[in-house]
Amino acid sequence: MPVLGPIKRNDLVRYLKMLGFEGPYSGGKHQFMVKAELRLTLPNLHKGDISQALLLKILRQADISKDAWEKLG
Repeated sequence: MPVLGPIKRNDLVRYLKMLGFEGPYSGGKHQFMVKAELRLTLPNLHKGDISQALLLKILRQADISKDAWEKLG
């Protein structure tokens, strides 16, 4: 089950794919993933993990509940 806390970018992409997102695709300054009409911007690669605050913001943008996220695994 993914933790609702700091997470590696590659793990975020893997879990989003499990939830039906396609990509990541190149675009402008950031990559993005797509699910139906929803386009989700991904943070750029950097040394550290994605923080819990940013993860929650991404999940809100993707319309993924905390429960749905924690049930993945």
